[in-house]
Order: sequence, then C-alpha cells, then structure tokens
Amino acid sequence: MGMDMRLELKLGQQLVMTPQLQQAIKLLQLSRTDLIDAVREELMENPMLEESSEIDAHAARLDTAQDVRTAEQNDRTADVLVDSNLSEQAAQQIDWEAYFQNYSAPTPGTGTQRLRDDEMPGVEATLTRETTLQDHLMWQLQVSDFGDQEKRVASALIFNFDDDGYLKDMTCAQIAEELDRDAEYVEEILELIQETFDPIGVGARNLKECLLIQANFHELGSIVEQIIEKHLPNLEKKNIPAITRDLEVEEEEIIEAAKIIANLEPRPGRPYANERPRYITPDIYIRKVNGEYKAVLNEDGMPRLRISAFYRQALSSGGNSDTKKYVTEKLNSAQWLIRSIQQRQKTIVKVTESIIRFQREFLERGVEQLKPLILRIVAEDIGMHESTVSRVTNNKYVHTPQGIFELKYFFNSTITGVGSQGDLASEAVKKKIRDLISQEGGEEPYSDQAIVELLRKDGVKIARRTVAKYREAMGILPSSKRRRLF
Repeated sequence: MGMDMRLELKLGQQLVMTPQLQQAIKLLQLSRTDLIDAVREELMENPMLEESSEIDAHAARLDTAQDVRTAEQNDRTADVLVDSNLSEQAAQQIDWEAYFQNYSAPTPGTGTQRLRDDEMPGVEATLTRETTLQDHLMWQLQVSDFGDQEKRVASALIFNFDDDGYLKDMTCAQIAEELDRDAEYVEEILELIQETFDPIGVGARNLKECLLIQANFHELGSIVEQIIEKHLPNLEKKNIPAITRDLEVEEEEIIEAAKIIANLEPRPGRPYANERPRYITPDIYIRKVNGEYKAVLNEDGMPRLRISAFYRQALSSGGNSDTKKYVTEKLNSAQWLIRSIQQRQKTIVKVTESIIRFQREFLERGVEQLKPLILRIVAEDIGMHESTVSRVTNNKYVHTPQGIFELKYFFNSTITGVGSQGDLASEAVKKKIRDLISQEGGEEPYSDQAIVELLRKDGVKIARRTVAKYREAMGILPSSKRRRLF
C-alpha cells in the first residue's frame, strides 16, 4: 500500500478551555468564603481593580458591545462567560475618557486620617493561640522534677500523642530506637506521665488502658476494673447477664459499675482539641413575599468591584506601547473577573428559583414533604448543563423557612410509596427513621426489621438493608447498642 502526504481542510466546532474560562468555572464551584478570599487576592494582584462600598449598577456592567455579544453567546453554549479579551489594536481605539466616566468618583473612605505607627497596638497584642494538649503537657513537664534525660524522653512521647491523648502511631520501642534508649526506660517514663500528668488517662495506648488509668486514679473499685479489663465488648452490647455470670455478682452491682464507667472520659485530650465551630453564611435566602417565594442573594461581606479610576489619567495621556499592553491585559483580567462573579451569582439564583418550583411543599411543611429531585431535571428547567448545576450546588448554602441547607441537599434519590403515599425523597425517609427511633422505648429499641414494618404501615416501601444504610449514615447505633440500662 502506498503512502502519500496531502492537506485536508475540515470545519468543526470545539470548546477551547482558555485560562479565562477555567477561571470562570473555578469561581462557579468555590464556596462563599473561598470566593471572598480569591477576590481579595485578585484585588492585591490587579491594579485595575478596586473595591467600592457604594457602587452603582453600571459599575458592574461592561460597556462595550463586544462584551455583550460574547456573554450572550456563552450563555447559550457553556453556561459560563466567554473570553472578553480585547486585541491590542482594539484596546488602543477605546475612548478611555468615556470608558472611565462612570468610575470618576473617589472610593469612599480614602480620605480618612490614619493612625500613626506609635498609636497602633504592638504585634504581640494582636496575636492569640489556644492552648493545645501538647502545650499543656509540656508546661507540666517543665515544672516537674524530671531529670534532663527523662524530659527528653517524655517530650518525645508527648509529641507523639494524638489529639485524643493516645499514643497510637508510635510504640515505646520505636521511640526508644530513635532516642537510642532502652525500651523499658521509655515505658517507665510513659507510666510516670500516665500516673502524674493531667488530664487523667492521657498517654494510654488504647481505650481499655485509658479507662483503667482513670479507674485506678479514682479508686473506683475492683468490679469497675474487672469490667473494663475483661468485659468492654459485653458492656458495649449491653450484655449484662454475661458479665454477671462471669464475675458472679448481683446484676445491680454491674449496673452501678456501668454507670460509673459511663462517666469516665474516653478522649482525655478532648478539652484541648483545636476543633472550632464552623459558621455557615448562606449564599442566598428564600423569602416569602405576598404568598410567593423569592430567591434573594446575600451580598453582605462580598467585595464590590469596579475598575480603578486611578489609571484614568495615565491611559488618557498616552504612554508607551508596553504600558498600554500591560494595562490592557490587567483591564481584560479585571473585566473577566467581574463578569464571572456576576454569572456565578446569576446561576445560583437560577438554580435556587428552580428548587423553589420543585420543592414548594418542603418550604411550606418541612423535610417530610421533600420531593425526589435529580440534577438533570433542574438543568433542563433552567437551560444549563448538569455539570454546571452540580458545581453551583456544591458548598453553597441557602436559608429557607425550614432552616439552612446546602443546595445539594435538595437532590435526593427516590423511595417508592405504598398506596396513596407518593414517591418520597431519601432525606424524607431518613427523617421518618430518625423520628421513629427517637420515640422508641429505651428497654426495647426497634430493630431494623421492625422499622421496615412501621414504615410500611406509614406508606413507605423500603428494604431492611436500606434502613441499616440510612441509620449508619445518620450515626445511629443498631438496636443492640441502643438499649438503655439506666
């Protein structure tokens, strides 16, 4: 077969992922906090951008016909903004005076008097850090009567404790090898920490050891120690008869000992944990106005951007081509960021309005009325791609009459209803399971199969393994571990 070379011309369409398009997609999927951080970073890097606390509607809108045409075209294709880059030749033909006419007012607050450096508080006055478990233990080590070698070994042990106060990732033998010490010597130092340091139970290698340290310290009695030593699995399963038979004591004594064990601390490092509460600020609100639900964006704390008026004189007075090229590139970047943020907000509103249309009964009556919903349905409703809806629902929160929810919360699989009961969302079924368990008796909790039968009576058809899966997802223990002894 002969081989020859020839040129062919083909016509086709292709979506090119330009850096600007990638940025727009990235902004779309950012959480509110991350978006504010990204805007702050861009404000520092791009001199063409400035923040205004009083910006009119025109300041957030580009005034060139090219930008309008490209935005409309991109709305029909990729659901994000298309490139609004201007060529260098076109940029030089822009009437800069007219372009910046809307931005001539100075930024509010720029004329306020600043404090002198000697009037500002020192850096050390503005710094703060919570005490960690390691900080607390190292302070005790420094004021203890440990010798230098003992402090060296104890320090190595302390910095291998996890946030709960356990020594799990490293063994005494491994630490001894690193310090070139004897393993028995490291064990002795660990025992000293366990016996004398606060919080009680710190330095344990497992739950049993942690509870035994506390039981010995408080002198809780031999029965408590025996249960911890030999019967923690039975205690977890509430298998009191097995413990009674083995220890040969009355059931009442076992129950009293179980009450004492329940008051011990399984995580000694808990008071020093660095877990901070996560505060959620809604991206959008759903409010009822004159009987109709409306989607209202939350713009509090969001920087309001405009093109900086500082460059007005520099651009209008000419300048060399390199300066013009640099300023034009920064202008294009600033324009794109402003339009991308606008498109992001617009998309959030569209998705939320669609959710309102499909989930009105939830807004009126609560989680029990949540309807099954998938991304494709909303995407078709608002004329966007499923991937766009997926990005915009991730890490975005909405404040509703029923509480604050992540937007993706409203997308649920379908559970078949029985009789007059229509199909239900999986979250609505989880709510029913949670309610049933909260109402059960402590001595005879519902098994998964019993929950299946109760749900069927309520018009919900569901398998036992599905109940188990939902129960585990909600962090609810099985019936054998929910039985209350006291």
